[in-house]
Amino acid sequence: MRIIGLDLALTAEHKALIADARGQPLAPIVSLRTTASDLARLFQRAREGASPDEPVWLIMEPTAMAWFPVAVFAQQHHVIPYLINSQQVADLRRYYKKHAKSDRIDVRVLVKLPVISPEKLHPLTLPSATLFACQRGCKELDHLMTLTTALQNRIHAIDVFAWPGLDAVLSEPFSPLARWFRQQWYQPPQVIAAGAAGLEQAWHAEPTAAEFAAPTDWAAALVRLAHQTLALYGTDAPYLDYSYLQAEVTREQTLLAVVELQHHTLQLKTVRPLYRQLHPSRNLETLKGVGQDGAAVYLSFIGDPQRFEDHSHFRSWTGMIPDSKQSGEREAKGLHISQAGPDLIKKFAYLGAETARQWDPQIAAIYYDQMVEHGKHHTQAVCACATHLLDRIWTILKEDRPYELRDVDGTPVTVERAREIIAACYTVPKAVRQRNNQRTRRERRERRSERKVERESRAGE
Repeated sequence: MRIIGLDLALTAEHKALIADARGQPLAPIVSLRTTASDLARLFQRAREGASPDEPVWLIMEPTAMAWFPVAVFAQQHHVIPYLINSQQVADLRRYYKKHAKSDRIDVRVLVKLPVISPEKLHPLTLPSATLFACQRGCKELDHLMTLTTALQNRIHAIDVFAWPGLDAVLSEPFSPLARWFRQQWYQPPQVIAAGAAGLEQAWHAEPTAAEFAAPTDWAAALVRLAHQTLALYGTDAPYLDYSYLQAEVTREQTLLAVVELQHHTLQLKTVRPLYRQLHPSRNLETLKGVGQDGAAVYLSFIGDPQRFEDHSHFRSWTGMIPDSKQSGEREAKGLHISQAGPDLIKKFAYLGAETARQWDPQIAAIYYDQMVEHGKHHTQAVCACATHLLDRIWTILKEDRPYELRDVDGTPVTVERAREIIAACYTVPKAVRQRNNQRTRRERRERRSERKVERESRAGE
């Protein structure tokens, strides 16, 4: 076997080292670019002196997406690509060179990994073009949603200081009425001059007014709030120019509308059609807590479910299992989850588990057990449910069959019966939630620390 360690770079040249099966270098380190000629020359050098059927492994770190064209070219030329967790490389590098870090050290570490830890290496499975497009679309959707949240937070932050108390008048901060108000009537003197009747007349002239049920007495409440705002800032408002604020908030809302439209278009025109093409049975959606968007994420990131040997390997890949720390007869509890897997898998698994525990008796029983019997707080209990939800997702993808709601004893149940079982048997008491929440835990820790300080003070007297 021949091993190629390839340390990828984004702007500079890559560094590559060819080694034998024991990780011993066979040639000096070479530099190359992501071109067909450079990669073909590298693979040809790796095969020099080897038998025709001798495998060639290519070991890389997932540096941005620089690995992708290299992996595609490698598979086309019968070289087996492997993507290595960057943390593993960093740990091994610190063992070899604790106080040094360079591309040349990294590439030497890469060729050692198949020798030191072969059980942690798994050949890279490249997705099809359609699956890859769906995966990229899911990432873009998440990015657009992050932008949407950031813009909404910024607009709300402007509202908080420009119009204190606006949330009480317009309870839906991004409704058509709230957006129209910011764009047209963000200056308090203008609102007072128009009065409640003028505001209502202007609103009813808008095309969107008929489609939105405005709150009762909203116009009069805005006029009162405008008076309160001017009383707070002063009639001449020497420290605040509302015309500039209105222009700013209008720009933010315009950008928000563009991002929301892009998100909606990408979701309906790209991601969901690709998902339905790749998963025509749509069996993933038979799971409570899994919708089209979540199913698209699971399908595109998991890819071929057969590449995981069992539930244990799949759970490790998702990163939703806790770290372990054991020595002798002692084993630490309550450790953080490893978070090794794709972020979107973890995100949708958590959100899906929050819904699934309210509809699936088996997952509800897990949540109840974690909260009541093990004293976990809500987030920890939902993470435990997410792990079991992911097990079901993997099984559905592997067997391509719909999910069936069952009681904890395995008896099939209807949706209505499942809800009845959860309400009767797996509803966590309010006292337990109060006992387990993070605020109560923090207060208990603080009280213990205070008592410890008092004991030490008395002992020192």
